[in-house]
Amino acid sequence: MTSNETAANPNRSHPRKRWLIVGGGMMGLKLARDLALLNQDVTVAEAAPEFGGLTSAWKLGDVTWDRFYHATLLSDSELRELLSELELEKEIRWVETKTGFYSQGELISMSNTIEFLRFPLLNLVDKLRLGGTIFLASKLRNWRRLEKMTVESWLRRWSGKRVFEKIWLPLLNAKLGEAYKITSAAFIWAHTARLYKARRSGMKTELFGYVPGGYARILDQLQRRLIQLGVTLRANSPITKIQSDTNGGFEIQIRDQPKEHYDQIIYTIPGQAIADSCGQLLNDDENSRLRGIQYLGVVCASLLLRKPISRYYVTNIVDTWVPLTAVIEMSTIVDPETQLGGKHLVYLPKYMPEGHEGLNESDADYKEKCLSTLEKMYSGFARDHVVAIEVARAKRVAALQTIGYSERLPPVITSVPGLYVIHSAQILKGSLNVNETLSLAQEKLHGEVWPVFQSLA
Repeated sequence: MTSNETAANPNRSHPRKRWLIVGGGMMGLKLARDLALLNQDVTVAEAAPEFGGLTSAWKLGDVTWDRFYHATLLSDSELRELLSELELEKEIRWVETKTGFYSQGELISMSNTIEFLRFPLLNLVDKLRLGGTIFLASKLRNWRRLEKMTVESWLRRWSGKRVFEKIWLPLLNAKLGEAYKITSAAFIWAHTARLYKARRSGMKTELFGYVPGGYARILDQLQRRLIQLGVTLRANSPITKIQSDTNGGFEIQIRDQPKEHYDQIIYTIPGQAIADSCGQLLNDDENSRLRGIQYLGVVCASLLLRKPISRYYVTNIVDTWVPLTAVIEMSTIVDPETQLGGKHLVYLPKYMPEGHEGLNESDADYKEKCLSTLEKMYSGFARDHVVAIEVARAKRVAALQTIGYSERLPPVITSVPGLYVIHSAQILKGSLNVNETLSLAQEKLHGEVWPVFQSLA
């Protein structure tokens, strides 16, 4: 028994009930693991053919790797603890990464203090203001104050007009599109805080890591662990009907299967999908809050290449003609020889508000856009370097932190006894990533759901 297991479950004397977790991403799987350690009967229902959500893997040419890009930081304590339980943490391979900027048709390195001071897009005063803004954001603790102002107004105040228009505005447009105008300053605080956590004390170098085999291996090990704990895993299992049982609990129908009874339900899927599934059970205010969450979606091409295109893990885009959010060269972290069959893996994401027509762009058109963009950006790139290219998309990835965002979120404990909501839109103190997802699951389950359950049991 692990130390986590002992702490969470000292005597296993809790009343045993049937729990249904709706959504089999990392959030749902973490909740299932914790509830199983609390001696509960747990089922996870995932609508997709496989578990993992945004961390799921796929086949790219003859390589199996993550559908979207992920990396582990030294500071990802919750994720590393889970990997330790799965006996994978000791295998993490750590790499120092480099950061690039693409501006005025050139690649510019900005991976350390000296390169920052040489950065040609800004004068010395601008650099001081930019550095000061980032440092200030990393030190702020009262993030709720930042929810009261737009990210544009806050950045203009501290960085100045020139820095905002040359650096911040292109980056915001690349990440958020026109939605940056309604996004709060808490957005930049959350992203800055995570990057600062990635740096080793003193050396100030970013270390990113990965588990050999990627999330395909992590998810396989996690599912084995859950089955060992007695959790029932059901993929291809969308909830088609839910209603309250007159004797307490819920009657659930999955696809066209017979109805099943569950005592407790936790929804982990996006807000609108929760309202669509069980809105008839919730009150008007809860439905309004769930449907009011605005999301960013993403279209992301994965390219398997014969040659690398740069030495940067991430290349930030500040040239407005480039129709991408960034260029992510994953093979600067992941060893090409042992993990990628000697090839190089590049992700080309474009984030957009969930209703943006670009999210419906055909795979063929997006592939052509990516290839033609790489030809213009990198003189050494040629199409015959491409071994495989595929496009993944998700219409609701990360919730937009708009003005007063935290005040409008639906509560974890709903008005329906036994029905709970824990999903990534509730991440308030960081940016969306696997570690924050696991931390939120831990915090909300043990801090809110479990005490209520115990009081009613």
